[in-house]
Amino acid sequence: MGERCCAAVRVLVLQAAWALAGGQVRYSVPEEAKAGTVVGRLAQDLGLEAGEAEARRLRLVAQGRRASVEVSGASGALLVSSRLDREELCGKSAPCALRLEVLLERPLRVFHVQLEVTDINDNAPIFPAARKNLSIAEWTTLPGSRFPLEGASDADIGANAQLSYTLSPSEHFSLDLQKSSERNIEPELVLTKSLDRETIPVHRLVLTASDGGRPSLTGTMELVISVLDVNDNAPQFNQSVYKVQLPESAELGTLVTRVNATDPDDGINSEVTYTVTNCIPPSGRDVISVNPNTGEIHLTAALDFEEVNVFDFRIEARDRGTPPLSGHCKLVLEVLDVNDNAPEVWVTSLSVPVPEDASVGTVVALLSVSDRDSGANGRVRCWVWPASPFGLEATFAGSYSLVLREALDRERVSEYEVEVRAEDGGAPALRGRRGLRVAVSDVNDNAPAFAQAVYTVLARENNAAGAELARLWARDPDEAGNGRVSYSVWEGGVGGGWRPASSYVSVDAESGRLWALQPLDYEELQVLQFEVRAVDAGEPPLCGNATVQLFVLDENDNAPALLPPAGSAPEAGGVAGEAGEAAAAAAGSGSVSGTLWAWAAWGAPAGQVVAKIRAVDADSGYNAWLRYELWEPRGKGPFRVGLYSGEVSTARALEEADGPRQRLLIVVRDHGEPARSATATLSVSLVEAAEAALAAAAGSSSSRSAAGAELGAGAASAATNVWLVVAICAVSSLFLLAVVLYGASRWAPRAAVLSGPGPTTLVCASEVGSWSYSQRHSRSLCVADGAGKSDLMVFSPNFPPPPPGPAAKDTQPEPSALLDTVSGTALLPSTLSLSLCPFSLISQPGSAISRAPPSRPEGGGC
Repeated sequence: MGERCCAAVRVLVLQAAWALAGGQVRYSVPEEAKAGTVVGRLAQDLGLEAGEAEARRLRLVAQGRRASVEVSGASGALLVSSRLDREELCGKSAPCALRLEVLLERPLRVFHVQLEVTDINDNAPIFPAARKNLSIAEWTTLPGSRFPLEGASDADIGANAQLSYTLSPSEHFSLDLQKSSERNIEPELVLTKSLDRETIPVHRLVLTASDGGRPSLTGTMELVISVLDVNDNAPQFNQSVYKVQLPESAELGTLVTRVNATDPDDGINSEVTYTVTNCIPPSGRDVISVNPNTGEIHLTAALDFEEVNVFDFRIEARDRGTPPLSGHCKLVLEVLDVNDNAPEVWVTSLSVPVPEDASVGTVVALLSVSDRDSGANGRVRCWVWPASPFGLEATFAGSYSLVLREALDRERVSEYEVEVRAEDGGAPALRGRRGLRVAVSDVNDNAPAFAQAVYTVLARENNAAGAELARLWARDPDEAGNGRVSYSVWEGGVGGGWRPASSYVSVDAESGRLWALQPLDYEELQVLQFEVRAVDAGEPPLCGNATVQLFVLDENDNAPALLPPAGSAPEAGGVAGEAGEAAAAAAGSGSVSGTLWAWAAWGAPAGQVVAKIRAVDADSGYNAWLRYELWEPRGKGPFRVGLYSGEVSTARALEEADGPRQRLLIVVRDHGEPARSATATLSVSLVEAAEAALAAAAGSSSSRSAAGAELGAGAASAATNVWLVVAICAVSSLFLLAVVLYGASRWAPRAAVLSGPGPTTLVCASEVGSWSYSQRHSRSLCVADGAGKSDLMVFSPNFPPPPPGPAAKDTQPEPSALLDTVSGTALLPSTLSLSLCPFSLISQPGSAISRAPPSRPEGGGC
């Protein structure tokens, strides 16, 4: 056997026939080839270089049954791995072709290999039984009588299954071969000479069957022929061949046909019984059963067109004579195919997970589809459900590739349940399906996004360092590191500030909590605008920004501060210096009072303004809205103070009974909670009208402190020596001089610019007439005709309506009250710049406002 296999390998190994258009390689190998036998140089036939087969993992893909061959990883050759039995693999089918799939990676390709297993003569003919008993009546059986014999069967095909029969020598019997079909030859035993039971009661012959192989194999069956007496007529069937067609779906018990045989004998010799004596293939013995008395044949086993499509039965009719005689007929049962096999879908290769940035056309899986039915019942069409984002592409007969048809997005769908469906062409159509789970892997394709583009944060000033101001959150739909977000303050987002935002706030990198690094001061910073950046941990990292507008809310932490009177200069000294120091101290404590000086003429009418108390509060809004109250003297005194203007005016006409000097204690309060205050002491000297004018003229040419001292001494002297003519003349001369100077300065055309290095102020009027100040580096006031530009803007505040009564003027000062007046003489105040501002962000001395770019809302300031 081994020598025959080696010879067959050398002769029959076919290495050819692979068509590039179809991508198929065909090989042939004889059955029973030894393990390790080289079937073909697969790698070379596929056009692979040396070593490329192992590098690209050339391998076979199983398709549900053992292929008995394998691919050598080193050489790329197709080898026999286990016993190849053609009869086991294909039965009687010819040719016996095995379809194999070969998988090649990097890039992924699939090749189809057809392996034909050729038959060798390894099966000897086999008779159904080793011994056959025949009974033949003497004399009555005439020469030429025929006795059908059960032929042998050979599992091989082709010439190896072509059988010939020989009979051992006998003078009474010969062998005749009848060709019943193209496939079968039936031997018949022919009586050549009448039998004589008394001479030879039993004849023993040997029937030998030989196949057409080289060398030929044989099988034998012993024929035991008993010579009987009496019954000389055998039953005869009405037809020699019965042909029946049944669908493979026929139910058990179905009537196949009814055979009928007659015997011309009488009595018991004419009674016939029916039996099945032979079947091809032998496995069909249990398919039918025959009623021995009626000849009805019924189906006793399920039919399967895919297993056997034609059955050949031999039916025998035997009488009851002694000896019994028999007749024979043939039953050919043809099985018709029905659509009873659903298509089968196999996954031969699956590449998961698929990255979400995979290009369209990427191969995800390789599939194989088959249907065991034939004809239209075996034609299969396939599709994918749902139809997107995957599709099927046919690569070869029964082979498909599952490819990507649309772009993937893991954030939308992270896993697909794909079902490959197959439907045949039968009626009704049958379907097969195979489910696939295709996972999508993440790539960093989403930047973190904040819930809001702009966050507005309110924080009160004087907060504790480390206080949490807000919590920001950005969402990144990616997973793992691609979705892990870290936060930071981006300095590039700060605009207009003199200090970076990182010196005020910080953001926790993991939680997004916004912390204050230091206490905030509204007088230093009202609005801080910056950007917070969220960056993920992907590769490359992606980021998103959000604008944070931090508004600092004012607290009443500054007491009103008294300002020096308008027109005072640092070199004035005396009382003016005292007032300036008191104002500076009042800004810190709110309780220190300064002494101011003013002069009033006896007989001045009610409502004449004699002085103005000027104060400022570094806070804003209600915290900077100041009101003035006369604390001492209480009751009905000769003076009153404007509630919001701070103007000290006469409440009635002044009389000598009021004394030479009045001391007023004025309290300045803000509207904060709790309220803060400062006190000012105003000393008003009551003098004659001429002395008041002289004091006013002297005050305009000298310091306020020196003028106050001289006028105080002059007033005392005038009160005791009013009759002195010299003093009267001097006062009269000074009055006339003051009038002339006043008229000249009033109507003479000139452009005078007053400036000084003192503390600069910006006066803002709120809705209720409050005042606040901000620092300026220069100041100027043009009072001449045609002045180019004036920093002085006067308007009427929106005060609430005044209450009825004589004090109405105190609650709503006139715009001219912005200038200090002494005895009806206008005094230019120190540098003033006025603008209207609401109770919102008000710039204070030394403050800074961080502003956003023009496209974003700004924090406003005066």
